[in-house]
Amino acid sequence: MAAKAVKTIGVLTSGGDAPGMNAAIRAVVRVAINKGLKVKGIMRGYAGLLDEEIVDMDTTSVSDIISRGGTILYTARCMEFTTPEGQQKGADICRKHGIDGIVVIGGDGSFRGAGKLSALGINTIGLPGTIDLDIACTDYTIGFDTAVNTAMEAIDKIRETSASHERCSIVEVMGRNAGYIALWCGLANGAEDILLPERYDGDEQALINRVIENRKRGKKHNIIINAEGIGHSASMAKRIEAATGIETRATILGHMQRGGTPTCKDRVYASIMGAKAAMLLAEGKSNRLVAYKHGEFVDYDIQEALNMTKDISDEQYEISKLLVR
Repeated sequence: MAAKAVKTIGVLTSGGDAPGMNAAIRAVVRVAINKGLKVKGIMRGYAGLLDEEIVDMDTTSVSDIISRGGTILYTARCMEFTTPEGQQKGADICRKHGIDGIVVIGGDGSFRGAGKLSALGINTIGLPGTIDLDIACTDYTIGFDTAVNTAMEAIDKIRETSASHERCSIVEVMGRNAGYIALWCGLANGAEDILLPERYDGDEQALINRVIENRKRGKKHNIIINAEGIGHSASMAKRIEAATGIETRATILGHMQRGGTPTCKDRVYASIMGAKAAMLLAEGKSNRLVAYKHGEFVDYDIQEALNMTKDISDEQYEISKLLVR
């Protein structure tokens, strides 16, 4: 099929925000303009598209944003856009505003919407923007590096106070139903236990036994990293304290992991991905998802990417078990 000429593109961020999204937006805008395209910013994701919250963008629109967390376009979730009627309305609004291509920065749900827009004649490119690292086709997602570093630094501080009080501390990190942040923090922070949705068997007694054994071996404090997909950290802490007699506290790091200045990696990788997305649209490509795989920036058919599955690395998990003993 011949490539469709694109003259005006939109860019939106959808779902949860992630550090590095602004770097991606900046790259999309500047590379698209360099390629002779007009650019419009769509505010608040698909909800903003349906509400026609659309603004013109130029190179100065994205000045001084590369170091900022969050997204200057704001983000939201939109149930209406999950319906055929909402998707058709979105495509019609794109045509009304002269938008014949869109860059969608978000996660799996955002890409499903992008695929629908592409099927309705709007050239669409997806960028993986999520701190959860749970998009199967890519080894990197925008925001993960910043989020895991933010969590790591917080856990270092919790360990210091936990040691001072000879406590057991359960630290809950984000990740939705994926355990990548928990695994990386467990390795980086030297945690005594790491609970991952992909591997945890629910054997809390075994966890309690390890806390007791560690105390008998002379270990004065315990750090347990608990993934959001398991949750219930506060009630878990109460049960561990009741069973062991060791003061146990739960800390839920929460949305602090989404914020903050993006790391160098998130700025650079997001910029390259944003640039690639704009170039793909300039070439008339559609229904593609930009990814980082085996050390290279590549792109996949969106549906092909959504059909892929992903799991925690067995090697990394086995090493984590050897190191926490």
